[in-house]
Amino acid sequence: MRVMVGRTAVDVADGATVLEAVRASGVDLPSLCHDDRLSPRGSCRTCLVRAASRIVASCTTPAAEGMHVELDDPAAQQAAKAAVELMVSELPARALEIPAERSELVRACTYFGITAGSFAGAGHDRGTDHSHPYVKLDRDLCIACGRCVAMCAEVQGTFALELTGRGFDTVVAAGDGGPWVSSPCVGCGGCVDSCPTGALSEPGLLDLTPITTTTTTTCGYCGVGCTLDVHTRDGTIAAITPTHGAPVNRGHACIKGRFAHTFTRADDRLIAPLVRRDGHLVETSWQEALTEVARRLAGIRDRHGPDSIAMISSARATNEENYLAQKFVRTVIGTNNIDNCSRLCHAPSAAGLTASFGLAGGTNPLDDLDRADCVLLAGANPTEAHPVVGARIKQQVLAGARLVVIDPRRTELAALADVHLQARPGSNVAVFNALAHQLIEDDLLAHDFLTERTTGLDDLTDLLQDYAPGTVANLADVRSADLIDAARTFGRAEHPVIIYGLGVTEHAHGTDGVRTLANLAILRGAVGTPGCCGILPLRGQNNVQGASDMGALPDVLPGYQPVTDPVLRDRFGAAWGRPVPERPGLRIPQMFDAAITGEVRALHVIGEDIAASDPNAGHVRAALQASELVVCHELFRSQTAEHADVVLPAASFLEKDGTFVNFDRRFQRVRPALAPPGSAATDFDILNRLASAMGADLGLPEPADAMAECASLTAVFAGISHERLDAEGPLHWPCRASDEPGEAVLHLNGFATPDGRAALAARPYLPPGEQPDAQFPHLLVTGRRLVHYNTGSMTRRTDNTALVPAETLEIHPADAAQLGVAEGAAVTITSRRGRTTLTAHLSRDVVPGQVFAAFHFPDAALNDLTSHHTDTVTGCPEYKVTAVRVQPAGQQPSASSIEADRPSPSPSDTGTVDIAGSRSGDR
Repeated sequence: MRVMVGRTAVDVADGATVLEAVRASGVDLPSLCHDDRLSPRGSCRTCLVRAASRIVASCTTPAAEGMHVELDDPAAQQAAKAAVELMVSELPARALEIPAERSELVRACTYFGITAGSFAGAGHDRGTDHSHPYVKLDRDLCIACGRCVAMCAEVQGTFALELTGRGFDTVVAAGDGGPWVSSPCVGCGGCVDSCPTGALSEPGLLDLTPITTTTTTTCGYCGVGCTLDVHTRDGTIAAITPTHGAPVNRGHACIKGRFAHTFTRADDRLIAPLVRRDGHLVETSWQEALTEVARRLAGIRDRHGPDSIAMISSARATNEENYLAQKFVRTVIGTNNIDNCSRLCHAPSAAGLTASFGLAGGTNPLDDLDRADCVLLAGANPTEAHPVVGARIKQQVLAGARLVVIDPRRTELAALADVHLQARPGSNVAVFNALAHQLIEDDLLAHDFLTERTTGLDDLTDLLQDYAPGTVANLADVRSADLIDAARTFGRAEHPVIIYGLGVTEHAHGTDGVRTLANLAILRGAVGTPGCCGILPLRGQNNVQGASDMGALPDVLPGYQPVTDPVLRDRFGAAWGRPVPERPGLRIPQMFDAAITGEVRALHVIGEDIAASDPNAGHVRAALQASELVVCHELFRSQTAEHADVVLPAASFLEKDGTFVNFDRRFQRVRPALAPPGSAATDFDILNRLASAMGADLGLPEPADAMAECASLTAVFAGISHERLDAEGPLHWPCRASDEPGEAVLHLNGFATPDGRAALAARPYLPPGEQPDAQFPHLLVTGRRLVHYNTGSMTRRTDNTALVPAETLEIHPADAAQLGVAEGAAVTITSRRGRTTLTAHLSRDVVPGQVFAAFHFPDAALNDLTSHHTDTVTGCPEYKVTAVRVQPAGQQPSASSIEADRPSPSPSDTGTVDIAGSRSGDR
């Protein structure tokens, strides 16, 4: 519709407000209580205008066709100016000393020509609260606009803030009014970002020195892919704020992306290469370091063959760096021995989604969550591991969507769920099959879709006869009524969405878990159809999707093109000028086995602390010690670096140029906001320089060149380039041409399987690799904490440690009482492979017989405990099921309780196990 703002005609969408029309005309009208991300409030009266012959608050008044808005109406201007002057009269002088770009109040005063208040009266003297490491409250600058309260409630969904007091004494408070740091605040920074006066600020903005540069980039923590504005002052980060209007995070962020950036200038940041001399790592020059790596790699290759070298690329690195890494390994070294840490988390997603639908990615964009009327959340705790997605799910549930959570632990979202299936770890396949059984039993099926676009229904129906809810309830330790309720809640929804995480994939039968979860979406026609909301895997690290997309895998080239296809090999070989090896390479677990046996002599690790993050860590350390050469690229002297012969100082995501692919398949730009410290370099530069030292030229001097070459060889990325991303913003793959927008929703025109149909999978339940027994009676489940990330190498070098300084073991009070363990007591956790000691935290979020801990701290060596069992299809480790014994720290276990690290046959080695536990023949 068309609105006249002064003498300017503007076109705005139906439902737009007068304020939106005014801003569309180019006028930045003050609106101190308004934030585009929030419901309009209309309380501050600073956006008054005359519209349709009335003085109105423009933020709450709907625009209408032909409406005339007068910005210079004297009565409206006088009333709005008076409202601002009244606010200013209550504030200290420093309120107007804040730089205008950081204070809407200062900009409002400039707009109205206010230099001092026209009202006289008492001023505030309410003091400050600087207890929180990031959120700083100056109560005397609070104008009680309520924006911070609304941000916490409507966007974050934490409800930690409120306005307290009356009249003149009204001020924001967190929790019960005690210190901010003790409140339920999750540190997302939304309140800081929205505050119009500086009453809520952060350490980098307490300094009033002007910001010199702002760089828009993509967050390098989890796989959500938040767009961030990095504000620098004198070459250091002053603050990071979420980019307003960004498609994924919509102006929101979490405590890690927003505040955990001081690691970039940590005192122990690596700034020069290290080489091992006489058993010690010492600094050296790049020339010496690269010459040594090149000489030793070439020698090992020439003596033992190219397959004696293996590289672990990085889900933390850019797409361009991963593309260069796999090209380096395949052309300079001559092997397919390259893998990345998606092997340890979402390899079952790639295999399972490809088998079910034909492509190794989630089917829908996160935006489709907005219309979901039911969320089935399985094996994921997004409010801690993917906080922006967790907040979006909370918003949808608070707006009326139903929520089914399948998780052995009671998470924040489980507490909000309509149904929480607190199923035994390792029972996913049985639970998903029980839900499918009930969908069929109640005829909650998309019959036309199943007939026209799927295969495998008859086989699945036959299998599911053994998975009635009553049968599965006993196996999974859940109520059959809850299984039925969960199935009906999901099955009766018109727009259900499935969101899942590592609690589905990190199992001995993780691929089966993905397949049987995908069955539920297929049975309901919730994928590949107009209006569907699909199935979304939450990727753990920032570029897990992209690292695999770029071909940093042993059996596929970029775009998941099989390396065994001679036509594809010839195509890539012609472009690269070197033949592509035809035999698939080793997966990460196989690399470690081969290093111990001497088949692999050199391990080249990019940006992964495998000695800390990989399972059965003693086995990993043995592989590193057995290797003739270990090279790693790192920010710090990690546990892996301590085993290395050469350590190359790498750049962080805040110092890189390139792209990431987030969990819903969006290519997004990464731009350097800082220069790397000292002589640290990007992985892209390191690989190019190493290739040169080995007498090779990879032919890709800049990251944009790598993306262009990848696009030229990979049809699903053909339309993607740095130039286009800079001009248009993020693009979903598949994007097959430069004039195509990319496919945000997959499979609308057919599935990418060989027959064009979605494949239902009849997969029986198989037991996990480990079961509790008399010696190891508890099950250990691992996961993440909100304020830390993976091995903690970045977050532990920030003030996040003030919020969570150490790891604890969550144990049910009943188990603690039986063991004689009190809150805060030291406990020893022992598995068949190792032991570690943690502090006990009594919690009813876990059930008796299970314990939970995260792996962010080196002294909490959880991965010394986790097992060698892996997914039978992909080799993904079984992090989520480890049999352990818990006892007070003073009671030492016998040495015989820790077995040598040796693979043992699992039931899947010789056959399947049916639902009753009896062995049957191979299928």
